[in-house]
Order: sequence, then C-alpha cells, then structure tokens
Amino acid sequence: MIRFVLPLALVLALPAAAQQAAPTPTPAPVEKPELIQAYPHDTTAFTEGLLIADGAMYESTGREGQSIIRQVDLATGKTLRQATVPDGLFGEGIVAWGPELRSVTWHGGRGFRWTRPALKRTGEWRYDGEGWAMTDDGHHIILSDGTPRLRFLDPRTMRVARTLDVTVNGRPLKYLNELEYIDGQIWANVWMTPYIVRIDPATGTVAGVVDLSDLVNRVALTDRDSVPNGIAYDRVKHRIYVTGKNWPELFEIRLPSAKPR
Repeated sequence: MIRFVLPLALVLALPAAAQQAAPTPTPAPVEKPELIQAYPHDTTAFTEGLLIADGAMYESTGREGQSIIRQVDLATGKTLRQATVPDGLFGEGIVAWGPELRSVTWHGGRGFRWTRPALKRTGEWRYDGEGWAMTDDGHHIILSDGTPRLRFLDPRTMRVARTLDVTVNGRPLKYLNELEYIDGQIWANVWMTPYIVRIDPATGTVAGVVDLSDLVNRVALTDRDSVPNGIAYDRVKHRIYVTGKNWPELFEIRLPSAKPR
C-alpha cells in the first residue's frame, strides 16, 4: 500500500491552525486492480453513468446534442436500445430504482424518469445546483455534484434526506463524479484523475483508493477529457466494471484485497 496524494487542485487546504491542531489521519491505502476481462466500448460514448440492473448494462453519455441513455450489450459493446436526453441539456449520471431509471443533467437542475428497459421518458424532477452522478444504497439515491458533499435523496420525493461530506487524509475531496455502491461503500471517480475513491457512507472518510493508471495507459488516449468515468457493479454476480469517456474498452476488474466469494 502507498500513501494517496491527490494533486493540490483536488484537495482543499485546511487553515494552518486547524492543520496544527488536528491529529494526523491514517493515509488511505491505494490499490491497483487486477484486470479480469476487457470488452469493446463505443468510442463515441462520452460516458457519464454506468450501471447494471437485472443483469442488463445501462450507460448515459454527456455533451449537449449528444446526450443519450442506452442499454448496452456487454459482450459486444453494441447499443440495444436508446433514448435521447432533451435537446440543449448535458446528460450526466443515472441510477436504477424499482422499474425506473432516473437521470440528471449537468446544469439547470432537471432530472428525468425513464422506464426500464424500454427507456420511455415518463416524468421529470428538480434539484438545486449541478448534477454529476447517482447511485443508491437500497434506501436512498445518492447524488454527486462535483463538490465534497454527497446528497442522500428520498426516492419517493427526490428531496434531500441528509448530506455527507467526503474527506481524504483529513481534507475535503471535491470533483466526485460517477458513483457506484459496492459492498457497503460508495465508489466515486475523481474527475480528471485516474483514481476511484472508496467512501465510508457513515463518516465520509475515504477508506481506500483504486488506481486505474494502468488502464489509462492501456487505452492511451490523448484527449484530456477522456478520463476514467463509469463504474458498474453486478450485485448478483459480484463483478465490477469500469470504463472512461470515449474509451475503446470496458474492463472487469477485481481488487487484490477483495475476499473470494
């Protein structure tokens, strides 16, 4: 394990007095995942959200005029069906809740409801600020907005039930992007880095870090926006998948520390 050091731009510095008074936290351990299998991924997909529900993979993409929500065949990367986010909006993350998918958009505070698997838009909901990504813990829908604060939403009303401030090595961590809830932890891509952080949902403390730099090097994209983004967890088969914006591949990974099932 190695010390997790984020670029200074990603860590908000504490006041000097607070730094002197606070005890030194235990550094979050870092792991590089094992690559289990690689699958084709659509290079036109500016991936914002990724999930598996009832054995089916869904993906949402961003950029105005190009934002879609689609069901994807894992083995081939081909689109099985898709829906278009309303014109002029930048699509962001998705979450499955009951028979629905719910989606957010970057600006404007507009979220949408879609049937699953048909992907027919059935309604809309509103929220304050930006929308980046969503997941769920079985009780709440969890929303990221690029800040260190995650919002836990009541799925019935989509109103904020509580918030969680995320810290790494004792400091607030912003740029939390795509989310997935895996075995009692919230996993989050940290935008513009090769890292996924594993967050304790009770304390907000980063308990561990997944370093995807080997996969970033493998796809070898030169566009600075083609960052890792997309985490899906098959809760039945206990398999973890990751990809990135415009990546040519999607990967099944496993952590070396993971207990065999």
